[in-house]
Amino acid sequence: MNEASPDIPRVLVTGGAGYVGSHACKALKAAALLPVTYDNLSRGHRELVRYGPFEEGDIRDARRLHDVFSHHMPVAVMHFAAFASVGESVEKPWLYYDNNFVGALTLIEAARKAGIDKFVFSSTCATYGTPRRQPITEDVPQMPINAYGRSKLMVEFALRDYGSACGLRSVMLRYFNASGADPSGEIGEWHDPELHLIPRALMAAAGDIDALDMFGTDYATPDGTAVRDYIHVCDLAEAHVAALRYLQEGGGTVALNLGTGRGHSAREVLEAARRATGRDIPVRNAGRRAGDPPVLVADVALAQETLGFSARWLDIEAIIASAWVWHDRQRKF
Repeated sequence: MNEASPDIPRVLVTGGAGYVGSHACKALKAAALLPVTYDNLSRGHRELVRYGPFEEGDIRDARRLHDVFSHHMPVAVMHFAAFASVGESVEKPWLYYDNNFVGALTLIEAARKAGIDKFVFSSTCATYGTPRRQPITEDVPQMPINAYGRSKLMVEFALRDYGSACGLRSVMLRYFNASGADPSGEIGEWHDPELHLIPRALMAAAGDIDALDMFGTDYATPDGTAVRDYIHVCDLAEAHVAALRYLQEGGGTVALNLGTGRGHSAREVLEAARRATGRDIPVRNAGRRAGDPPVLVADVALAQETLGFSARWLDIEAIIASAWVWHDRQRKF
């Protein structure tokens, strides 16, 4: 697309060809900012880059990052580029430390050299591990139980240290389960392979897979299945823009939870998916996955206080219905 007026402030969005990153790009454009997507397309999709210039590159490539910073002169960085499968991180931790931590450190250093002082980081509730209390506040000890959570926590430490040493201010957004899709059906969740509960439920509803695997039915929860806080991806995108505004107004480094404050069990999600699609969803009980805590629900008070952010999508069935629009559209192409 046309690179637009040089007067429009640019934001470098790493992983902007991915699920949450592409939705953030759309929200940035709506906020009169120009997202510059930087992605190596190893897990992202060129088709999701719709709202600004695209630069292909790896976050571990310092020279390529230097060239992109020099050409576009962004005012800030939003960093989404990361591997995000808990199970894979347990099986292949080296991938996660290399991409998620080494890559992020290379990016942070490139941002410092480019004079960037505003950085919005896509962190995760996985940094908390298995907290003893719910809902989870930001001061709960961070004791991740898998390499995914540890790699993200290491980036948080790096950002705080860079902030102390050179003034790089950051907002670290520890979000819970990203879900749903842009209501227009224009962009949505697109992973290969797809491992997340809601899209897998929709795949089973559509007949794309034989059954939905229910990972763990013996947790100490009301119905025995894991409980998660599902936040709509459009809410996440708006929160990232709010975080950038906070930094533009002089806000200091802070870590914030992003969620709805409501937990839904895997069985509740299954029943909501059946209602949203109007279809039966075959289920196959499977054992627990390594690295999965029983309950993760956010305390969202600090994000409300700091950013003025509150999730608008609170109905799990409506969240799933938005994902169903995207899934149905994808099956037709």
